[in-house]
Parts: sequence; C-alpha cells; structure tokens
Amino acid sequence: MQEFTSRRRLVVAAGVGFAATALGGCQWRGGEPEGEVTANEDLMREHGVIRRVLFVYAEASRRARRDPASIPLPSLLDTARLFRVFAEDYHERGLEEAHIFPMVRALPLPAARLPDVLLAQHRRGREITDYVLRIAAGSALAPAEAGRFADTLDALVGMYGPHTAYEDTELFPAWKAALGEKGYDEMGDKFEQLERQMFGHDGFEDALNRIAKIETAFGLGDLAAVTAPPPPTPPPSTA
Repeated sequence: MQEFTSRRRLVVAAGVGFAATALGGCQWRGGEPEGEVTANEDLMREHGVIRRVLFVYAEASRRARRDPASIPLPSLLDTARLFRVFAEDYHERGLEEAHIFPMVRALPLPAARLPDVLLAQHRRGREITDYVLRIAAGSALAPAEAGRFADTLDALVGMYGPHTAYEDTELFPAWKAALGEKGYDEMGDKFEQLERQMFGHDGFEDALNRIAKIETAFGLGDLAAVTAPPPPTPPPSTA
C-alpha cells in the first residue's frame, strides 16, 4: 500500500470468509483494517466531522438560550478552532475550492451552478467562525449577547446541513464522473498528500479525536441519548 493511504480503511460488509480473503495483505490498527477508500468517501467522512461540530453548535445554542453560563467556553473555542483548521482551511480551501469547484464549474450540467453558491456559503461560514472565536475566547457569554449568539449558531447549522448534503449528492458525483477512473484515483492520492503536508500527520484521525473530547465536554458523548422517543398514538379515526 502507498504511504499516504495508511489511514484509509477497507470496509467489509460481507462474511468472514470474504473478509479474510480481502484483508489478507492488510495491516491492522485500532481494531480495524487499513485499506483503500475513494476520494469521495474521504470527503464525505470529513463531512461527518463537520456534522459533529454542528451537533456541538446546536447544543451551545440551546444552552445560550437557557443558561449561557453552562457553555464550556474553552471547549467551544476548541470547536471553532477545529472548524477553522480542518473544515475551512483544509477541506474547503485546500480540497473543494482548489480542486473540485473549478472542474465542476466547467461542466455542461446543472451541477455547474453549485460552486458559486457553495463558495458564498463557505465565506459566510468563515465570518461566523470569526464571531464564534471572539465569543468563545471571552470569560463569559454576556446575557445580552446570548440570543444573537444562539441565532447565529442556528443559522450556521441550518446552512451547513443542506450545504454538505448537496455536496455529497450532487457536487462530488459530478466531479468524480468528470475526472474519469484514472484521474479520480490520482486525486485521492493527491488529497492524502495534501493532508499530510498540512497537518504533518493524520489530520482526519486527529479531528475525530478532538471532536469526541469536545462532545464529552458538552455532555454529548452518548449517541443513544439522542434516540427519538416513540411517536404519539394517533387520535381515533372519525371516518
């Protein structure tokens, strides 16, 4: 395997016999096999980190409305710093804006209209990150600012949900098709090289560890806690 695919993991959904054959030459780390995944899988996995940041921001917004003093500002500051470095500087500027948007803009497809909208949203997100960094660096969230702060976080969460969904379902598939198989494989390796150049190590794993610690600080470490309750019993039919 190439060095810059060391963090990519082979996901095996078949039985044990097939898995043993597929993984025969792979190294294991952290209980999971290392192997090749595609560039789009990497991009979408990075979106997973972004969505977990949004999960934290949604909780920070809720606390700002109910009890601003309950927000762990050091952890909120780490959240905004993670979003700035991993999501904005690396994922958005380093990958999407440099390598994906220019190619998709040139396509004779409806997807060619997406990069301009997505870029405008990236820029708005950076403005909001600047604001969150200033708030989180303070000693406390002033009650007079709490409502505006919550509204701003809600707007960011509301923007990035559809933003990442459109990238996953429209932008990335169009980019992959335009590259062709060989170009797509080469770009996956290019992305891995860029990641190591920027972070000096495995940036994705580092981001994953950081967001997990942040979630714990916000009381969000238990995924089962967000399981929806059962729906109410429908009223009797009057027909």
